[in-house]
Amino acid sequence: MRLQAGVGYLRSQSRARIIREALKAARGCRVVHYSIQGNHLHLIVEAEAPATLSRAMQALATCIARRLNVLARRSGGVFVDRYHSRPLKTPREVRNAIRYVTTNYRHHAREHPPRDWRDPLSTSADAPFTAPTVWLLSVGWRI
Repeated sequence: MRLQAGVGYLRSQSRARIIREALKAARGCRVVHYSIQGNHLHLIVEAEAPATLSRAMQALATCIARRLNVLARRSGGVFVDRYHSRPLKTPREVRNAIRYVTTNYRHHAREHPPRDWRDPLSTSADAPFTAPTVWLLSVGWRI
């Protein structure tokens, strides 16, 4: 989910707190892993059906947008485009997606964090944000 210019840097403490609170309050889906980047978010989400995911992501984007607009004392759109969804079907796809999301800041960072550094604005592969319920996200990706 990519933001418009002028909304602000998402990795600031106040904006990151807003995003985490919105992710915790998400209805209709379970946010299992996330990564907050400077101008976009990466999420791994469980949902019962594509229509459920669509409604849940729309509600999540609205919640985040309202709160970020209040913080920035602005109005109008916050997200440049809608979310991109890709169903993960195999253990390898899930493992690669989790690795991508949980280590994504290293790709965007201007500095080079130490190898054992853990991004505080991202989940880790072994510590999901919300416990997954499907086999692929809970156990299958480790095979």
